[in-house]
Amino acid sequence: MGDVNTSYVSDHTKWIDEQLKKNPEWVEDQKAGRALWWDKKQDAQTSAANAESKVPQKPYPYDVNFYTE
Repeated sequence: MGDVNTSYVSDHTKWIDEQLKKNPEWVEDQKAGRALWWDKKQDAQTSAANAESKVPQKPYPYDVNFYTE
């Protein structure tokens, strides 16, 4: 159990590494895209308001025969 093979690299990882060597500008593009969509400061007041405004979901919403409104 102590002998773990860590030398495996998937075909996808090999391909991505090859593409990044050919196109090093992709790294900066990726960072810019991540900053645009994901790396945002959180506002506690907005997060609390969003949490309070949630509407309870009915169980299993995809069962068309379940609704008895």
